[in-house]
Amino acid sequence: MFVVVMDISIVNVALPAIRRDLNATQTDLQWTLDAYTLVLAGFLVLGGSTADRLGRRRVFQVGLTVFGLGSLLCGLAPSVGWLVAARVLQAVGGTMLNPVALAITVHTFPGRAERARVIGVFDAISGLSLALGPILGGALVSAVGWRAVFWVNVPIVAVMIVCTALFIPDSRADQARRFDPVGQFLVTALLGSVVYAVIESRRLGWGSPIIIGLFTIAAFSVLTILVYEPRRRDPLLELRLFRSVSFSAALVMAVFALCAFGGFLFVTTQYLQDVHGMSALTAGLCMLPVGGLIMLLSPFTGRLVGARGPRLPLLAAGSALVLGGATSLCLTPDTPLIAVLAIYLLFGLFLGTANPPITNTAVSGMPRSMTGTASSLVSVGRQSGTALGVAIAGTLVGPSLAAADSAYTNAEHPVWWLTLGLGIGILALATLSTTRWSKTTATRSAALFKELDHDTNHHR
Repeated sequence: MFVVVMDISIVNVALPAIRRDLNATQTDLQWTLDAYTLVLAGFLVLGGSTADRLGRRRVFQVGLTVFGLGSLLCGLAPSVGWLVAARVLQAVGGTMLNPVALAITVHTFPGRAERARVIGVFDAISGLSLALGPILGGALVSAVGWRAVFWVNVPIVAVMIVCTALFIPDSRADQARRFDPVGQFLVTALLGSVVYAVIESRRLGWGSPIIIGLFTIAAFSVLTILVYEPRRRDPLLELRLFRSVSFSAALVMAVFALCAFGGFLFVTTQYLQDVHGMSALTAGLCMLPVGGLIMLLSPFTGRLVGARGPRLPLLAAGSALVLGGATSLCLTPDTPLIAVLAIYLLFGLFLGTANPPITNTAVSGMPRSMTGTASSLVSVGRQSGTALGVAIAGTLVGPSLAAADSAYTNAEHPVWWLTLGLGIGILALATLSTTRWSKTTATRSAALFKELDHDTNHHR
């Protein structure tokens, strides 16, 4: 879990070194990040359902092997094209690790109390790895070079393969969901076409036939999903979940939150190195306040959600993001480091208070049979948001990416305005998702799934 999530953020701090070493363009850097997150988003549900059918330990071991091979090839890549291809392979392995690890843990700890504690550990590890990625990446880039941010995974994966064989019992789901190839193709087409269009729009132009065609594919994919998926008994996307306002709002908040954080990491690590002239290690250490707050706040937020509900943490997260976006508009090449770090604290406060209540809101009122599906779709939303954040931020910053003066900080302004807007969106959705009406729709949705489960079991 640690290495899969960490590889979303650890590469950010290595981007300037990759650009210099491989003569990469701004678009190349975007694809270096998004090739990974896009595959994770598109195939996360498939990885989990495949493990449910074929055996979780077996799929987990295959995932470890593929992830390790992809990491090795990333570090050996002679060009950006090879690097992006290896990132895709790495992410394919990741889709067999992230959801399967949680399923193995839930099966190993059947007791409700101990399972809750273990899931809390998982959430903490997820936040910790996302926050520590730039710090560890900075240390590795400064000491060894950018290739080390990928090679560090290889010995970890080797140990995990052995430990999996020794300690993890095999398990399968009692009623595994069937493979949905059409749904999988449509989801992949939707996510891929949107992100590709955003990344390539600066080079090709928004009016380009290719860009228009990509958005047409995205629109067609959405319409086809709406028509096709409800007809399947085991759809990849359970659209009936969206009858719950709480779930729908949680999914959108997940996209908004990680879109903002993905864009923040993309422009910040380069601002610190290219504009402030920091080494990769120093830039990574500047992310320590962000990681520290996430580590401290995530467990506390989880307890607060359990005691008081998700509204207060969500409002705190949205407010912190609005303030973070607004104050980032004041950043210049001469901004004192202490002021920069103070602004970054707002982003740590934001992510530390956002993740637990979003997950809680998504599964609120859901029957046990649907909590896994609901939480996995929110994970897809997070990965999709990260991919979009990198795509949008890179496109907005544009040719000023390698500038070492006010041209870069001025080019960042649209990113910060977008961040501010996403924060306002989270505030609005936080209010909406915790109303009495929202809770009523969640209750109705849960009753529908309980009825469907009863009918399915009766027919069997």
